[in-house]
Amino acid sequence: MSEFLRQLPSVDQVLGADSLVELSARYRRDALADLVRDVLDHWRTLLRAGDVVASRAELVEAICNDVIERCGAWEEPSMRTVINATGVVLHTGLGRAPLSQSARQALGDTAGYTNIEYDLLGGRRGERTAHVEELLCQLCGAEAVALVNNNAAAVLLALSALARGRNVLVSRGQLVEIGGSFRIPDVIESSGAHIREVGTTNRTHLRDYEAAIDDGVGAILVVHPSNYRVRGFTAEASLEELSVLARGSGVPLIYDLGGGVLEDLTQWALPPEPVVRDELGRGADVVTFSGDKVLGGPQVGIVAGREPLIKTMRTHAMMRALRCDKLTYGALSATLQHYRLKPDLLCEQIPVLRMLRQSREAVEERARTLASALDALESDRVDVVVVESIAQAGSGALPLEELPSFAVAIAARHTGVEEFARRLRCGSIAVVGRIEHERLLLDMRTVADGEIDGVIRAIEAVLQ
Repeated sequence: MSEFLRQLPSVDQVLGADSLVELSARYRRDALADLVRDVLDHWRTLLRAGDVVASRAELVEAICNDVIERCGAWEEPSMRTVINATGVVLHTGLGRAPLSQSARQALGDTAGYTNIEYDLLGGRRGERTAHVEELLCQLCGAEAVALVNNNAAAVLLALSALARGRNVLVSRGQLVEIGGSFRIPDVIESSGAHIREVGTTNRTHLRDYEAAIDDGVGAILVVHPSNYRVRGFTAEASLEELSVLARGSGVPLIYDLGGGVLEDLTQWALPPEPVVRDELGRGADVVTFSGDKVLGGPQVGIVAGREPLIKTMRTHAMMRALRCDKLTYGALSATLQHYRLKPDLLCEQIPVLRMLRQSREAVEERARTLASALDALESDRVDVVVVESIAQAGSGALPLEELPSFAVAIAARHTGVEEFARRLRCGSIAVVGRIEHERLLLDMRTVADGEIDGVIRAIEAVLQ
């Protein structure tokens, strides 16, 4: 054993090998040295286990090849384009809302120098919110807006700026976990405000809020149950009632919408969700919502509402820590422009809306197109069939809505479904589906027409 271990070259010997001359000219020596140490540790483990028997020259060559291969991986970005065949439209793991073509173009256009905080007309420093404020205020029916990096940050900023050191009234039934183990109580406490629970889990009345209002209250917080529903013997005070109470008590009424939509979803035969403009019209002083859910834009938290309150937030010390970068502003601005269009045209531009409202027949046709193409490969390694499926909005949006869909079900005869799915995920074209009943399902509600050829090529590569 020790004889084999003595055959291992030193780090300097590997770095001096002729086959690594090109890498040494390209990469920093300390970065290469760290990589070589990792490779040598790997081979040392193999030698101790008796898995390798080779001459010193063969061993050095194998180690150098390993180094070259790992350096090649450096050139490949960890984040890759993925074809989403899971049937989950807003898949958090896959980046939630896919952007429109205009928004994708805007990302490239704003990657260089931009006038993000520069007034080109006046030749002086400008305000980054100005790029979206007028249109956002119009769409939301708000006096002013502020942008931060996500909706949790929007709630955090609102409470920090308006209720720090004071109590925040919130219904016990609304103290929810919002995903990733982040909870509304944690966000409230992190803001420097204090939770004052009112009512019960299933029933909270106006009188519960009235009994809790005193000089120590800094805000009333309403949290929309975007990722769950409570049914049965339930009650909640209306926003209109809470608005009257809040105004009379001199405290702001903050409504955390979670997802948030700018258009009435029922016009597309989807379940109703609170529309930002309507909720401000019902009496909310401030609403917070996400840009990367049903709205269909980049990850951003939007705060909209009364100008004095928004101004307080925009001048708060935390605003700089939470603000969005130029790429987010560029993508959001391009996304919001679509909302000037008529509803049918809007749906064609926003991928999320297009996927949510597409007909069952259209999804089935796409599934059969893919299945026919896979049958044409004439492979004896898989069985392919079109099956009915249930897709979902995902990311807490429309939590009870099941979207009728169709999927191409693939049964792998030799490799097993887990291995087949892994190979499909890790190929040059990454395709992510879901496994049900020992078959890989490629749900076609979330696969665009232009992605079908990519799915075919990816599967063909796995079958080779």
